[in-house]
Amino acid sequence: MLLNRPAPVAAAPPPPAVRRRQVPYPAMLLTSCAVLLLLVVLSLVIGARAVPPGHVWHGLFDFTGTTDDIVVRRVRLPRTLLGLLAGASLGLAGAVMQSLTRNPLADPGLLGINAGASAAVVTAISFLGVTSLTGYVWFAFLGSGVCAVLVYLIGGSRSATPVRLALGGTAVSAALHGYINSVQLMDSAALDRLRFWTVGSLASAHAGIVLRVAPFLLAGMVLALALARPLNSVALGDDAARALGTNLTRTRAASFLAITLLCGGATAACGPIAFVGLMVPHIARSFTGPDLRRLLPQSAVLAAVLLLAADIAGRVVVRPAELQAGIVTALVGGAVFLHLVRRRKVAQL
Repeated sequence: MLLNRPAPVAAAPPPPAVRRRQVPYPAMLLTSCAVLLLLVVLSLVIGARAVPPGHVWHGLFDFTGTTDDIVVRRVRLPRTLLGLLAGASLGLAGAVMQSLTRNPLADPGLLGINAGASAAVVTAISFLGVTSLTGYVWFAFLGSGVCAVLVYLIGGSRSATPVRLALGGTAVSAALHGYINSVQLMDSAALDRLRFWTVGSLASAHAGIVLRVAPFLLAGMVLALALARPLNSVALGDDAARALGTNLTRTRAASFLAITLLCGGATAACGPIAFVGLMVPHIARSFTGPDLRRLLPQSAVLAAVLLLAADIAGRVVVRPAELQAGIVTALVGGAVFLHLVRRRKVAQL
């Protein structure tokens, strides 16, 4: 005798997956560019002397020699241009450095760039009698370049690995910081002059400095953007990169050259500016993903936004004095970075 069993209940269909809406990449990049353009205008208007927007236009395109025209063309325009160039350079350098070393905490200090520039500047002040900011620029650039080459050789040059590069940079930075502290203790004049440079600021920018560092920074930007595709292969691991036809030695050497041009130029002109190169690639990666073809342009624009906003804020918060941009980025950048780490998973490299 067959028992009448109830028909099995069909399983309920699974709920549709909840997907997070992603902002299209072109829209995100255009929005960032629009914010950057707004900050450029504010940077020309805001300062110790308020300049109306109409006077800014005359200062840029119809110079008549008035006080407002001089302030706009000779003070704020070079300062704004340096903020754009240095910010974009630090953002690109941070993204390339994190990809090259496969280290999410990599920044211009990890490979000894900042320490090399500072050591060269303190040497120029104490032993060569250099006193002008224009003189510091070349010594800082030379020091960062020599230090980058030294770290690359210590890391094994052709056989360099991300771990060996990071260890080499850390060792060279530690040794150079010991040298810098020793010279500063023995020479109080060097300490007084160096402490203004090491804070990191755009306040001393003028047309001469911008013209000197711009060719190096622009060359570094072009090289960094050209490295997007090979660095994407390197991110898959050395074996996968070789299988895809990527020349690891050439890619790493070119990456070091780009980092040296970008960080060396920016540090020489502004002094060491913390957190921009470390924080911005993480923010950009949360919108673009790990593809460097999208990450690098987005990092450049967002880093310029961050540095220019920090410089403008520094002119306002302690009026009539100014707070250096390096201090603002360190204060704000540290808090924002901790917030990102605590509230969400940091985007993977």
